[in-house]
Amino acid sequence: MTEIIVQAAVGLLVIIIGILNMKGNISLLHSYHRKRVKEEDILPFGRKVGLGVIIIGCTIIAAAIAGLFYENITNIILIAGFVPGIGLIVYAMFKYNKGIF
Repeated sequence: MTEIIVQAAVGLLVIIIGILNMKGNISLLHSYHRKRVKEEDILPFGRKVGLGVIIIGCTIIAAAIAGLFYENITNIILIAGFVPGIGLIVYAMFKYNKGIF
């Protein structure tokens, strides 16, 4: 039970970070992830990265809730949410930062 509470808290923290990114605060990202982002692209970049981070946070919470009832399905939920979340983040980095590093 404690693991599920901790997992849900981590998911909530990740969602909060995603919301901050969506508002244009990309300072929470590593400098190499934002060094070539143009000033006018900061908000769209932050929105795409933030949305990807929020998807990951919601996935963590969903896996925690599913873990209460079905322990076997948590890995499937995590994979199903992490792939599109990370995919959106990588897409935004290639589009606005011209690469991952």
